[in-house]
Amino acid sequence: MSSLLIQERLMRVRLVSFGPLKAAFANGDGWRELPEGTSVASLLEQLRLDGVVSEAALKSAAVAVNHEYARGSAVLTDGDEVAILPPVSGGLEESAMVFLTREKIDSAAVMEAIKAGPDGAVCVFDGIVRNNTRGRKTLHLDYEAYEEMALRQMQVLRSEAIEYKGVREVAIVHRLGRLEIGETSVLIVVTSAHRGAAFEACRWVIDTLKKTVPVWKKEQFADGAVWADGEPFPEDLSSR
Repeated sequence: MSSLLIQERLMRVRLVSFGPLKAAFANGDGWRELPEGTSVASLLEQLRLDGVVSEAALKSAAVAVNHEYARGSAVLTDGDEVAILPPVSGGLEESAMVFLTREKIDSAAVMEAIKAGPDGAVCVFDGIVRNNTRGRKTLHLDYEAYEEMALRQMQVLRSEAIEYKGVREVAIVHRLGRLEIGETSVLIVVTSAHRGAAFEACRWVIDTLKKTVPVWKKEQFADGAVWADGEPFPEDLSSR
């Protein structure tokens, strides 16, 4: 009785990464062949076995498929873009209130543009580049982002702050590229009828942005450069 050899069906996915993990995917065009039905977890395990990414790096990473965070159980399909994301540090204008920019951020102009008659409070977080980190002299910073996904996540933060924190409006602006000492890297402006809601929402937006929006910071010191350690992803977004 003869047996038939069934050839395994393959698909192709595109791997990308950023910040401190970018070098691991620098060779080739990023495309990888996988058996059909491969899950995110199986892909990560194969990357670990192949020595592409270390076990330690994967434990702290998150995964996005087509610009959406994905769990290990998610099944990949042909043509998917899979981003392996290290913990985030944190015109491409998407809207008047949420955008990425490589130009200097005019904090006063954004604050003036967002205010309206119903507002009784405006709360501002203006994150600026300082001249040192833990005693090391900083020369400048370089920011990069997974831009399409970063915009989407920033828009989600704005919508959720308005819906769940009871504020009227939220502006979120993040700078990319080379930043000098004293320049604004991220600006959050929240308007509300009352100060309590504005304070709470502003703190929530910047704290959540630092954990979920895929932006990475490279610090250039007088004695060398390093990618800044990011804050851990929330447990439900971790790749493991």
